[in-house]
Amino acid sequence: MTEAVRTPFDPADETGVAPSGGRDLFSKFDALIAERQALLDTGVRDPFGLVMEKVLSPTRAIIKGKETILLGTYNYMGMTFDPDVIAAGKKALDEYGSGTTGSRVLNGTYQGHTEVEEALKEFYGTRHAMVFSTGYQANLGLMATIAGKEDYIILDADSHASIYDGCAMGNAQIVRFRHNSVEDLEKRLKRLPADGGRLVVLEGVYSMLGDIAPLKEMVEVSKRHGAMVVVDEAHGMGFFGPNGRGVFEEAGVEDQVDFVVGTFSKSVGTVGGFVVSNHPKFEVLRLVCRPYVFTASLPPSVVATAATSIRKLMHAGNKRAHLWENSRRLHQGLRDLGYKLATDTAESAIIAVLLPDQQTTVITWQALLEAGVYVNMARPPATPAGMFLLRCSLCAEHSADEVEQILAMFEAAGKATGVI
Repeated sequence: MTEAVRTPFDPADETGVAPSGGRDLFSKFDALIAERQALLDTGVRDPFGLVMEKVLSPTRAIIKGKETILLGTYNYMGMTFDPDVIAAGKKALDEYGSGTTGSRVLNGTYQGHTEVEEALKEFYGTRHAMVFSTGYQANLGLMATIAGKEDYIILDADSHASIYDGCAMGNAQIVRFRHNSVEDLEKRLKRLPADGGRLVVLEGVYSMLGDIAPLKEMVEVSKRHGAMVVVDEAHGMGFFGPNGRGVFEEAGVEDQVDFVVGTFSKSVGTVGGFVVSNHPKFEVLRLVCRPYVFTASLPPSVVATAATSIRKLMHAGNKRAHLWENSRRLHQGLRDLGYKLATDTAESAIIAVLLPDQQTTVITWQALLEAGVYVNMARPPATPAGMFLLRCSLCAEHSADEVEQILAMFEAAGKATGVI
C-alpha cells in the first residue's frame, strides 16, 4: 500500500504547526477566526459573505431567492443599468475583445483609454487625467510616488486604507491630524521643518460615517503653509457641486487643489480609478508610478462604459437633486424612528446608523435583510475603534416609495431587535 505524500502546499494540521515544523503564518488571525465563528454559531448569516444571485436594477437584487432593495452598493447615480452605458460596453467588447493583456506603458493603451481620460479632463476641467485599474491603485500610486523621504504627507486620521497603504509603500514621512480638525491640521503643519515638500491629503466625503470635510478652511490652511493638496472625491463625484465634480467644487476651492483622486466604482458605475491635475509636470507620473506601470490596463469594455457614464454625469442635475431628496428623507426618517446616526443632518448619500456592539449590529443587519433591504455592516478596523454601524448608501434611482419602504423595514427590524 502506497503511503500518501504530503505536498508542499498542504496546510498546517489542527495544532497550528506547519508541516516544516515552523509556526503557522495564519496563527496571527486566530482571535479573529474564533470571534467570527462564535458569531456564526449564534445562527446569524455571515454579513461579509453575502451573494447576489441576480441583479435586477441599480436598486434591486435577488438574495437568497428573495427580491431585496439595495441600500449598500455605492451606486449613487444608478449608472450600472443605463442603456447608453451598457451599449457602449457591448460595442467595445465586440470590437476590441475582452482585455488588453498589458500595462498602459506597453500594449495596454487602446483608443478607449485615451477617450476616458479625455472625458475626465472635460468633466473636471483639467489639463491632465491618468486612469488606473482601480481606485485603490490610484491612491496607492499617487501617495507612494509623489513624496520622497525628505517630504511630508499630512493626512486625516480617518483616511481610507488605500491612502495609508500608499503612504506605507512610499518613503515620505507621515503626519496624521485629528479627523476633520482644521485646528489640528494647522498645528501639525506649523511644526514641520521648513525643508522638504508637503502634501496634505483630504477626502471630500468620508465613507464610513458619510461626513464631509471642511475643505474650504483646510485648503486655505494647507496653502498658507506651502503644501500641495490632494482631495479624494471617490464618494463625492457625481452629485456634489454644480457640475457633480465633488465636495471641492461645492466648496469653491477648485483652483487651489493640486490633485483630485477618484474612482469609477461609485457614481460612474463600473471599475477603475483616476487622478486629474493641472500641474505642468504631471505626465511624468506615467513613467515612475509603479501601480500604473506594472498593472494590466482596464478592459476595453470597462473604459467604454466609464467614458459614456462620465459624459452623462455632466448633465445629471435632476438625478443629483433627487439623490439629495432621498438622503434627507432617509436621514430624518431614521432619526424620527429613534436611531442614532453619525451626522446631525444628511451630509452625503451615506447614512451611518450607529449601534452599541457587534452582536446587536449583526442581528439588526440580518433582520433588515430578512425584511427585504440590504445594507453594509461595518466594524473596526474599517471604522474607528469601538464603533459598529450599519451603512446605508442611497441611489438616485431609489424612488420616493422605496425610501418609505426602507423606513418601514428599519422600524420593524429595530423593534424586533430592541434597538428602537
